[in-house]
Amino acid sequence: MQVEELELSQFRNIDRLALKCPESLHLFVGQNAQGKTNILESLYLLALGKSHRTRKDKEMIRWEANAAQIKARVSGEFGNHRLDIRLTPRGKKVVKNGLEQRRLSSYIGTLTAVLFAPEDLTIVKGSPQVRRRFIDMELGQVSPSYIHDLTRYNQLLLQRNQLLKDMGSRRERANPLLEVMDEQMIGLSTSLWKKRVTFIHQLTKWAQDIHTAITQGREKLAIEYQSAVPTKEGIDEAGYRLSLEKELNRLRDQELRRGTTLTGPHRDDIRLSANKVDIHTFGSQGQQRTAALSLKLAEIELIHQETGTYPILLLDDVLSELDDSRKTHLLEAIRGKVQTFVTATGLEGIDHETCERARIYRVQHGSITEQG
Repeated sequence: MQVEELELSQFRNIDRLALKCPESLHLFVGQNAQGKTNILESLYLLALGKSHRTRKDKEMIRWEANAAQIKARVSGEFGNHRLDIRLTPRGKKVVKNGLEQRRLSSYIGTLTAVLFAPEDLTIVKGSPQVRRRFIDMELGQVSPSYIHDLTRYNQLLLQRNQLLKDMGSRRERANPLLEVMDEQMIGLSTSLWKKRVTFIHQLTKWAQDIHTAITQGREKLAIEYQSAVPTKEGIDEAGYRLSLEKELNRLRDQELRRGTTLTGPHRDDIRLSANKVDIHTFGSQGQQRTAALSLKLAEIELIHQETGTYPILLLDDVLSELDDSRKTHLLEAIRGKVQTFVTATGLEGIDHETCERARIYRVQHGSITEQG
């Protein structure tokens, strides 16, 4: 997968930008708050149809502008595609090869991307919400049906929570509508749980090998999916459905008192351990960063395995956060097979060979100039 051309108009602090991207490595250099991350955000938006920085599309429109546009021509194993996202204060329009896409599930996957930013180094020690988002973003790129189910689940969750609040205020114990919602929730939860467990199993295969290489065989990484629904190892879909049904009945009084859904995929997590020691709780900062790097590099290989093409890699000022050993492993792992877009405040700490093969741009106040 490769971005051949990128055009931005009135996006964030960038007035206009037209880049041709034939090389595999593009390096954007500038001080903070100049617009470097905006370029990576535009590529992420083209890939996933949403920003990794904001939920409000209008925040991505340049100050005092009426609309913003992000366009790209991408090439891959299955041909060329033109992607076009238009942002207005009224909403967002996603266009693929000239046709507006009504559903993100029919758009996502045309361009796949892996983003690695400093905040991703906290994926191991951060909250369960961070790790769930990690799963949702990456799994969504290889499974359109997962996006569809997740969207329906989140909508149902909002409706169910509102019904629980209403029932609690009226001191109702039963409601036919809640029974219908529970049945829908069980079906969607089972689908999401199965896809997530399979995803983690596949990701673990890649992450273990990468982690072993980075630690030179000193550590073995394990990733375990932790469901909020009581499950046993080897449980199947039917068993999960039955367990969730029992858990919803057990928690009914608590849910009515609190007005919220207390179990389901929205409360799941993953546990990472090295040599059987929980990294989240007991790991050093170095161990946590190694695990995070292993996960990100495993994402690249998993997407390639599932789609037949490598994603683009977006490194947002992350090289300065890694020590020489982890930085070297990252650059070696992607060399020659992944088109990479990197932001940095300077070229210090980036090896000469990397700079030699990169197309380098200077970024200042939203203006991007190629360095000769």
